[in-house]
Amino acid sequence: MTRDISRLLRPQSIAVIGGGAWCRAVTAQCRKMGFSGSIWPVHPTAEEIEGLPVFVDVSTLPKAPDAAFIGVNREATIDIVRALSSLGAGGAVCFASGFKEAEAEDASGSAMQDALLTAAGQMPILGPNCYGFINYLDGALLWPDQHGGHRTHTGVALVTQSSNMAINLTMQNRALPLAYVATAGNQAQTGLAEIGAALLEDSRVTALGLHIEGIGDIRAFEALAARARALGKRIVAIKVGRSTQARAATVSHTASLAGEDAGAEALLQRLGIIRVPDLPTFLETLKLLHAVGPLPHNGIATISCSGGEASLAADTAVGFDIRFPPLNKTQKDKLRSALGPRVALANPLDYHTYIWRDTVAMTRAFAGMADPGIAMTLLIVDFPRSDFCDASDWDCAIDAAIASANETATRYGMVATLPELMPEKVAKRLMAAGVVPFSGLTEALAACSFGSTQLPEVADPILVPGPESSSELIPEAIAKAALGGHGLRVPKSARAISPDEVAHLADSTIGYPLVLKGEGVAHKTEAGAVKLNITSSDQAFQAALAMNLSGYLVEEMITGTVAELLIGVVRDPAHGFLLTLGAGGTLTELMDDTASLLIPASDASVHDALVSLRIAPLLRGYRGADAADIDAIVDAVRAVQDYAIANAETLAEIEINPLVCTAQGAIAADALLRLSKPEGTADV
Repeated sequence: MTRDISRLLRPQSIAVIGGGAWCRAVTAQCRKMGFSGSIWPVHPTAEEIEGLPVFVDVSTLPKAPDAAFIGVNREATIDIVRALSSLGAGGAVCFASGFKEAEAEDASGSAMQDALLTAAGQMPILGPNCYGFINYLDGALLWPDQHGGHRTHTGVALVTQSSNMAINLTMQNRALPLAYVATAGNQAQTGLAEIGAALLEDSRVTALGLHIEGIGDIRAFEALAARARALGKRIVAIKVGRSTQARAATVSHTASLAGEDAGAEALLQRLGIIRVPDLPTFLETLKLLHAVGPLPHNGIATISCSGGEASLAADTAVGFDIRFPPLNKTQKDKLRSALGPRVALANPLDYHTYIWRDTVAMTRAFAGMADPGIAMTLLIVDFPRSDFCDASDWDCAIDAAIASANETATRYGMVATLPELMPEKVAKRLMAAGVVPFSGLTEALAACSFGSTQLPEVADPILVPGPESSSELIPEAIAKAALGGHGLRVPKSARAISPDEVAHLADSTIGYPLVLKGEGVAHKTEAGAVKLNITSSDQAFQAALAMNLSGYLVEEMITGTVAELLIGVVRDPAHGFLLTLGAGGTLTELMDDTASLLIPASDASVHDALVSLRIAPLLRGYRGADAADIDAIVDAVRAVQDYAIANAETLAEIEINPLVCTAQGAIAADALLRLSKPEGTADV
């Protein structure tokens, strides 16, 4: 259930419950920030707190507060939440720890959290175990510590799952205006996505930044992304967890290749949430979005008065999704007129220092770069240390940058190659004029790359897995029959229980060449349980005898292979069913060449994933070889998805490896299927 937390986030009255240093800090911070509403300290024995009269308990307050900061122990917190809920308060921040997040150390944590939620009823709460939030727009701070922000009229909103990270983010000196900073704690009731959605509703918020440790509610994140799209606002996220998760029950290549992080990556990409790798890029991308909005494309230009900086910009851009479009005739004519004959015209541009201090000429040069093919023009300027040097000689660059942006009505940024060489005073002046002040060349180029990310098409709701349970491997013949029922092409095959029966089926049913596989083995090649290109019954018999297993699969061998692919589906409880496409057969681990999507994935997204693989040239027909039937591959993926959707309650894993791709079709040579069995035998 979604609760309205706007009254909590934008309060006119704040109750601060508790008398310790943390609670005193909440009151002090609100008064320091100029909060214009009422602040009501609550304590059973104190007479005054921070110069304000104190109320004995919440029942003695003048009226139900819009927001309350509860800074007492967990047992008392539950009682106070119950009292506030009965009064009709707008919401509360629960500072105390020792709830479900501490269950590993205290077995009573879950019971305490359940009691807290019961006490809250319909009243919104943040936390527990969180610092609360800072509303820099209205000066309302339910925040028990120092912070580094300032009042503002508009800015970005940040929501983190770490209170300490939130403090650090407020201390940035990059001229990024912060409208809100909120912490989610253990999200007992109100999740990260709900908080973010409520903040986006404020018209003064320009973009949203999220620090995500885990996706708690897929549907809530889908709703957040949809609302952001409707409001025309972008979301930037840092999602921790790039290291590979060890899955105790994993038996397929797919899960070991995908790991935990692939699901998060696929989810954020599907929702149009921009994922960045580090905090500096996080802040610089949000700064770009706040100042000029998303870039329409990834074409940029850089201008510097140094050849070294021009080449550094070009090299630093390698690995980012940005382009340096070549100059057209109009740009060259304008630049030549401003710079004279001695400057080599190119993008990136080294304009030398011939016109330094000539603000008019610098403006003409900077403005001359403007063009529809340039989404952002970056002026590389490092400012000197103010304690040793006079920075006034750099005013010409600032004035020319602002004048160029005004004259051309296009996007300009000023970049210090080293973050510490963009003074906050200069950054604020540029920001106020609509020129993006970037701290660091790498960060600036990364921000332009991420800031030009286009929203994906609206997708169907993600297929959410059923509850986890133990699972078992389904015999390959049964698995192929089940998948074949949903349209997957499989080879002709027959099952046998002895070498003699293998030899008989080879001659009478399958024909040659054929493949012999041992049943009940996940990684057949590694276990010596597969034999290819058998051409006689004697070879079939000897191969089965060598395997010495209780069951065999005798199968026709597919010829005319163009490429081998992997299609995998793993049940990811946090993100949905993860669909992995990649290089198959013996190249699976060797190349680690995969693309991941979430089910259901459209045919168009499957096609895009296929052509993004490093082995895509093989599929297209490499050096005159036959091309694979791409439509047949997409059909095979759709068949696997259809099976997954129909069996979402019991599906644990699917792996087709290899999917043999020929010029005429795509056939599942191997199929691994793992299903849970909550009640009796699974129906495949």
